Amino acid sequence: MYFDVASTAPLHPVARQALTAALDEGWADPARLYRSGRQARMLLDAARETVAGVLGCRADEIAFTASGTQAVHLGVLGALAGNRRRGGHLVHSAVEHSGVLHAAERHEAAGGEVSVVPVDRYGRAAPGAFAAALRPDTALAVLQSANHEVGTVQPVAEVAEVCGDVPLLVDAAQSAGRVDVPGGWSLLAASAHKWGGPAGVGVLAVRKGVRYSSPLPADEREGGRVPGYVNVPAIVAAAASLRAVRAEADRENARLHALVERIRTRVPQLVPEVEVVGDPVRRLPHVVTFSCLYVDGEVLLTELDRAGFAVSSGSSCSSSTLTPSHVLAAMGVLTEGNVRVSLPFGAAEADVERFLTVLPGLVAGVRAPLGLDLTLSPERAPESGPSGPAGKPDAAGKPDAGGDPHAAGKPDAAGGTTVLDALGKRCPLPVIELARRIGGVPLGGTVAVLADDEAARLDVPAWCGMRGQEYLGEAPAAEYGGDRGVAYLVRRTT
Repeated sequence: MYFDVASTAPLHPVARQALTAALDEGWADPARLYRSGRQARMLLDAARETVAGVLGCRADEIAFTASGTQAVHLGVLGALAGNRRRGGHLVHSAVEHSGVLHAAERHEAAGGEVSVVPVDRYGRAAPGAFAAALRPDTALAVLQSANHEVGTVQPVAEVAEVCGDVPLLVDAAQSAGRVDVPGGWSLLAASAHKWGGPAGVGVLAVRKGVRYSSPLPADEREGGRVPGYVNVPAIVAAAASLRAVRAEADRENARLHALVERIRTRVPQLVPEVEVVGDPVRRLPHVVTFSCLYVDGEVLLTELDRAGFAVSSGSSCSSSTLTPSHVLAAMGVLTEGNVRVSLPFGAAEADVERFLTVLPGLVAGVRAPLGLDLTLSPERAPESGPSGPAGKPDAAGKPDAGGDPHAAGKPDAAGGTTVLDALGKRCPLPVIELARRIGGVPLGGTVAVLADDEAARLDVPAWCGMRGQEYLGEAPAAEYGGDRGVAYLVRRTT
């Protein structure tokens, strides 16, 4: 069951038909004046008109790129270059796609300035926060239409209003074709493979009157914005599928919204210690994301794949990729054990029910070696050590034969704080260790979790919020006997 259309959607049947026809009719160079060239040009112009109609702009404002990421890069850097007389200040939300973040890094490395607008726990950027970040020298603001990891819909129209004459670039990769594009944007980026078109086609729309200067060498194609030969057959297929998907969306969105709502409601009922993230109301109809405590997200994804479900994870935290999701981190939610389900058009109710049936057993199986009884309250969690059910997990997340007295938590002679040494352990092991030891700490007592994994800075506070414990902040690990890392302080309150 393919539940990962937020990454890429299967090729729409209409796209397949259009691509096959355009390979025969639109193969020639559309810049040439002979018959086959003119025919290719007619197909390209018709595709441009179709995309512009769906996005709500003029055909001559549309340029086709090699990908949605390239569209974002060109949009950000081109708008900054075109507005350099205004200043060199860029504003974007903390949950933008990595394409925006990388373009911002390039701008900053070249001497520009960047301000990042925070989001709330639902992943939503407030218009007031954008207004506060704007300056007289702000050349560009960037805000996605909807978040790619959690599905939260952003207040684009409201942010556009507070931006005033500051151009606003909207990354509409996740929403184009599925919902109406919000008004107020100055530049817009989208990606065909997200809506069922072929990979290798992106869209960059630049409104008339918006200052834009291509950051790439000059080229006469695509209005001078995108150099290189255009793939007419793929563009024709992308346009045809966008029109077809948008026509289906009105019928499918309500059905997918109900299926997603079922997942949002039932997963916390079926799986202990799980957090459903993203805005429960202002969200895309087909995306739902949840995080499971004490679970490596990539391990869970592998188990789901074996069970026949293709899903993805917003968290990159694993033994091989040690950077947690910047989106989940900005939201202040759990970054471990993350699963994103994004339903395709036509997703069957029976397939969603089977997913809900299979998921609890898979999560329980991944957690089983840890020896945690998640049906108990924190103060009754099983004790660790040689007499415990599983011993202490090693760095790979597997139990060993016995316990380490230092890792099990030892009182600090100076202040009575229990020190939990999780140095050298990667997420989710620090919070697993914390969950196993917190029951042995007196009510009101403090635990210092020593960790050198950056994800612990996110996961320890998130764990406290989920488990009803008080997070007290950070301190140098050296104050608690650590030779590196940070001490994360937790007071037991339940």
